[in-house]
Amino acid sequence: MSLIVFPAIDLKAGKVVRLAEGDMARATIYADDPAEQAAAFAAAGAGHLHVVDLDGAFAGKSVNGIAVAGIVERFPGHVQLGGGIRTRADIERWFALGVSRLVLGTAALTDPALVRAAAADWPGGIVVAVDARDGLVATRGWADVSDVPVIDMGRRFEDAGVAALLFTDVGRDGLLKGCNVEATVDLARALTIPVIASGGVKGLADIHLLALHAKDGIEGVITGRALYDGRLDLAAALSIAAAA
Repeated sequence: MSLIVFPAIDLKAGKVVRLAEGDMARATIYADDPAEQAAAFAAAGAGHLHVVDLDGAFAGKSVNGIAVAGIVERFPGHVQLGGGIRTRADIERWFALGVSRLVLGTAALTDPALVRAAAADWPGGIVVAVDARDGLVATRGWADVSDVPVIDMGRRFEDAGVAALLFTDVGRDGLLKGCNVEATVDLARALTIPVIASGGVKGLADIHLLALHAKDGIEGVITGRALYDGRLDLAAALSIAAAA
């Protein structure tokens, strides 16, 4: 199976932004029209998209719903959405809107029963986010750090039927330091759940390295700032991922 490349659209106040280390005060605006950005990614060949409602992650509820709806309408592929999804009603609403997969992070730590029930009711539709600072799970938009090790969090859901585990090294996110390939691969090898890499992707070398480890359980990679800064060509990344 080839590696999936997920271009990222992070939403803050209805605009496309990227944060540095998950800090809302360190946001760079890249586009005013999220739906237009989604269409541009589709035109470049992307079949998957990763969308995060950053305001929602901090508020604990949807804030950029209008922007998300516009993205779903304009993007013909699969949209994966995270940020502020904490209730059954949230989950039902987004799937009804046409979102393909939902990413649950804080809810996975605070309400694992919700995640398990959703994974059973929407097979292949639930992704558990494991955002890490120094090996421990961060929650509520990365503002809080728990005492739960990343590997333990992953193992809690191995028998739940979740589609994937989304692993983000928060200390690298948005900084173009390079993806933490070693930690991501180690996590994938330790679990039976496929892992999606995120945080710090800076160029084609990261895509190539992760693609080589698809056989170890790396399902995909999320990239944002490198695309927006022109350091990573999406078409080339898709080609490398497909070839591997």
